[in-house]
Amino acid sequence: MSENPGFTFCICPDGQLIKEYIATLLQQSPSPQNIAWESSVWWGDEELNSDFWEKLTIQGLFPKPSALIVRRANILPAATWKRLSAALAQPSTHRWLFLCMEVAWEKGQPKLPAHITKLRCLEFATSKDWVWRSPGLDARSLKSFVIKRAETLSLHFERDALERFCATLPLDAATVENELQKLSLLASDGKITSSMIHTASAALDYTIFSFIRHIQSGDISKVWKQLRQGLDEDDTMLFPFLGLLTREARTLQMLLAGEKPWIHPSEAAQKQALAQKLGHTGLAHLFESILQAEYHVKSGERSPEQSLEALIANLRHLFSAPRA
Repeated sequence: MSENPGFTFCICPDGQLIKEYIATLLQQSPSPQNIAWESSVWWGDEELNSDFWEKLTIQGLFPKPSALIVRRANILPAATWKRLSAALAQPSTHRWLFLCMEVAWEKGQPKLPAHITKLRCLEFATSKDWVWRSPGLDARSLKSFVIKRAETLSLHFERDALERFCATLPLDAATVENELQKLSLLASDGKITSSMIHTASAALDYTIFSFIRHIQSGDISKVWKQLRQGLDEDDTMLFPFLGLLTREARTLQMLLAGEKPWIHPSEAAQKQALAQKLGHTGLAHLFESILQAEYHVKSGERSPEQSLEALIANLRHLFSAPRA
C-alpha cells in the first residue's frame, strides 16, 4: 500500500472478522513515523463523544498515528453521518478512521441504510478502493476458515475430526475462535481427535441446556450470570449466543423430523423430549425469536442489551408454556 487511507469502510455482518481485518491492515500498513498505530474504539449505539471528534478533526503539533474504530457505525443517526462525511473531506496522514458496517447481506449485497449509501464519503471511498466487503462465514467458507485459524494455533485435525468440529459450530467467527482456543488446551501435541470434538461439543450442549433449564425454572439471574460468563462481552454477548441458539434449534428440528444428528449421549434424551414438547409450532416461534433479536439490532431499533432482554422474555414464555 503506497499510502494509508484517511478512512476505510468495513462492511461485514461478523464483528470478529472485522476486528481481524483491521488488526491485519494496521500491522501491514506503516504509520507516518513507522510506529504502531494507537487504536481507540467507539460504538454506533452510543452518541460519538467529544473525545472522538477531537481525535478526528484536531491535529496537534506532534500528532500520534491514531486508528479510530467505530463499531456498528451503521446504527449512527443520519445527522451524525453528515457530520462525519464533512469531517472526512479534510485529509489527515496521522488519523485512520474505520467505519464498521455490521449489516446483514441479501442476494449477495449488504443492506446499508439509505442515508449512508447516498453519502459522498462512501462514494469517494469506493472510488479509492477503501471499502472492504465480506458476507461473513457460510457453510462453504467455514471449513477453510477453521483450517486457517487452526494453523495459526499450530493445530491439525485427524481424519473426520474436522468435519465433526465444523458440524458443531454456528456461522460465527468469535465462536470458532473460542472453541479452537479450548481445543488447543486439550491438544498438548497440537493434534485434534474426534474424542476432543465430543468433549467440546458436550460443553456447548451443556451451556445451552443449562441456559434453557434456568429459563424454564424462571431463574433469570442465573440466565444472565451464565451469559456474561460464557460469552465475549467485548464484542456483545448477543450474536455469539444467537449462533449457538440457532445451531440448537436446527438440531431440535432434525430430531422432530426423525433425522439423527450427532448428539452427545448424555443429552440425547433431553433433546428429544424438548423437541417433542416444542413441536413444529414451537420451533417456528424459536426461529422467529432469533431472527427478530438479530433484526432489531441490525436495523437500529434496539441496542444489543435491549434485544437480548426481549429474546430472553420470548424464550421464557416459549420454553415454559405447555404444548400438545
